[in-house]
Amino acid sequence: MAGGQERVLRQRIKSVQSTRKITKAMELIAASRIVRAQARIAANRPYRQGMERILRQVIGEDPTLAEKLLGTPETPHRVGILAIVGDRGLAGSYNSGVLRATERLIAEHRANGAEITLWTVGKKAPGYFRYRGIEVARSFPGVADRPEFVDARDIAAVVAAPFVADEVDIVQLVSTRFISAGTQRVTTAQMLPLPLPGEAEPEDVGIDAAVSSSGGATGYTEFEPDLETLLAELAPKATEAEIFAALLEGSASFYTAQQRAMAAATENADELVRTLTRVMNRARQDSITTEIMEIVGGAEALRQSKGA
Repeated sequence: MAGGQERVLRQRIKSVQSTRKITKAMELIAASRIVRAQARIAANRPYRQGMERILRQVIGEDPTLAEKLLGTPETPHRVGILAIVGDRGLAGSYNSGVLRATERLIAEHRANGAEITLWTVGKKAPGYFRYRGIEVARSFPGVADRPEFVDARDIAAVVAAPFVADEVDIVQLVSTRFISAGTQRVTTAQMLPLPLPGEAEPEDVGIDAAVSSSGGATGYTEFEPDLETLLAELAPKATEAEIFAALLEGSASFYTAQQRAMAAATENADELVRTLTRVMNRARQDSITTEIMEIVGGAEALRQSKGA
């Protein structure tokens, strides 16, 4: 019986060791992709901040022209929400954090009597909301791992269209912001209309801190063509830049969360192998002790039978 237990334990140890190889490989792959994801975030930041700064300068030239594009509605009755999660799991609480935050935001708006239009990025989102009876107007799978600007452009076209057509009053973005390698935060940001300077933290909406604190860039700026044409051209591009930045930060946050989760899984596998090895050694020792006792008992019985 002890020998049978030993065989079972050997099989379990081999199974755990095989799993450990997978988790260790996924940990190393995620760690290598974090560096590239951070580099893409840094490369995109100047364009994102420059676009937002120019857009606010244009708005500052003629505030009445941009009444619809600037500010925060007090009581929005039609709300659009874009939630960005991953295409895969095995990343700790990365997906669940955004999904639960989105669900809470939807419940909050519905409690105030608002209608919700929900868009999602990532394969993990539609099933989650479908199970909870929440309709997803449009889903964008397969772009979360390695997002490209064309993906952000396609998403922005879908998200901005109802706002431009006056079908939604406000568009909000729920995603994971990459603060640093050790800090990622689930945030809710207002995309459309553009929030006024000072209404949100820079990390929530990507506003250049210098512009936000000073209320805008100083000096004289001449715009061509006319402000209305320029604003109509810049506003969609600013939305694209904001969505692309959120996709990049979401990708970096996903790989960071996955690296941590796989590192923890590898450590747990090592600990489980050590525990199972101790149990197996104890079972082997019990088996050897039993065999020795049987041999000694048999020898003693044979000696006694000869003496009789």
